[in-house]
Parts: sequence; C-alpha cells; structure tokens
Amino acid sequence: MKTIGLIGGMSWESTAVYYRLLNEQVRERLGGLHSAKCIVYSVDFAQIERLQTAGRWDEAGDVLADAARSLQAAGADLLLICTNTMHKVADQVAAAVGIPLLHLADASAAVVRTAGLRRVGLLGTAFTMEQDFYRDRLAGHGLTVLVPDVDDRAVVHKVIYEELCLGIVREESRAAYAEVISRLVASGAQGIILGCTEIELLIGPEHSPVPVFATTRLHAEAAVTAALAPGQ
Repeated sequence: MKTIGLIGGMSWESTAVYYRLLNEQVRERLGGLHSAKCIVYSVDFAQIERLQTAGRWDEAGDVLADAARSLQAAGADLLLICTNTMHKVADQVAAAVGIPLLHLADASAAVVRTAGLRRVGLLGTAFTMEQDFYRDRLAGHGLTVLVPDVDDRAVVHKVIYEELCLGIVREESRAAYAEVISRLVASGAQGIILGCTEIELLIGPEHSPVPVFATTRLHAEAAVTAALAPGQ
C-alpha cells in the first residue's frame, strides 16, 4: 500500500472526513484490520483565508507547496489537496514535488462522466464558482458547468465560511441550499457537484432531485485506488 499525503486543515472539519473516508475505503477493500497509510499536514486555515481574501494566491500556494515538500520528505507516495478552492494553486503545488498530485476535479469529473451526465451545477466557495480554475478543469472533461446566480452564490459562500467551516450545521441553511439546487436543476443541471469539501456536512442525496457528487468521497476513493494499485 502506498502512503497518501494529505494537505489539510482547510478546514479541519473536512480533513477529518477525508481521514475517516480513506480508512473506511481501505477496510472495505482489504478487510480485517487494514487501514490507510497516510500522513496529514494540517495548515492554519486563518492564514490561508486571509491570503484568499486578499487575492494573494501565490503566497497561499507557497504555504501549500511547503506542506507538499514536507509530506514527500516524510514518505508520502502521492498527494491530495483536501479542499476544492485551493486547487487554484494545484499546479504550483505539483511543481514543488516529484510525486503525483491527484486533482480533485479530475476525480469528480470522471465519476460524473461514468454516470452519463454532461450538464452539472457547481456549488462551492465564491472563488470556486466564479473563477475559471475549477470550472475549466471540469469543462476539460467534456462537462457543461452551471453556477448559481449572484445572490445564490453569496448565500452558498457565506454558509461555508461562517457555518460549515466552524462545524455549524443549520437546517435553515440546508433548506436554502436545497432551493439553490432546485434553481440549478430548473436551469438544466442533470447533477450537482458539491465543489466544497464542507458542503457534504450539510447536503446529501436526499436533498436534491438529481444526483449529487460528493467531491470529498470521490477524491478519497480515487486516492485509495491509486494507493492500492500494483507497481510504482
């Protein structure tokens, strides 16, 4: 089994979910007392959030690149960035190391395509919904990506940073997200990508009239597949 390096802490709430999912996946596939070989580098999210808000992405990328180098030095064989938004600096992180970085959007898009869908709604932070680094990556897999309107984007973003990243799960916010999803479906979305790792704390398949794609779970599944693959 290869060792999975996790660049986490953004937020730690979702990184904890990654850790659980990786271990559940390994146990499910190998049985018995098997668990995932993994190393976690957890950054201070307050520092990253300040850099995000200020648009200082290169500096944020430097922080994650340092984390990646530390994980490689500690023995990681492959890397995950445990947040959708910070895949904005994925190329910068990948260039800092000599081990593979499994891109979250690639893992998610592959499952969407396998499900036979081509037109998806995207929920995430404002950075993920409004900038092209994530939408273009999905489009590169042949997907048409729809995002909520400006008011709905503001609601989705606020709930992530002011509630979910703090471990707060409110029924009122779940209802608000369900309304956003309904409007995306009315616009033609055949499925919904939960493009922020914390959203899975709030929204499940039962809250959407179309399939939802939980990116944290899909990323973890892809990582375990890679970790258990034979050869180097």
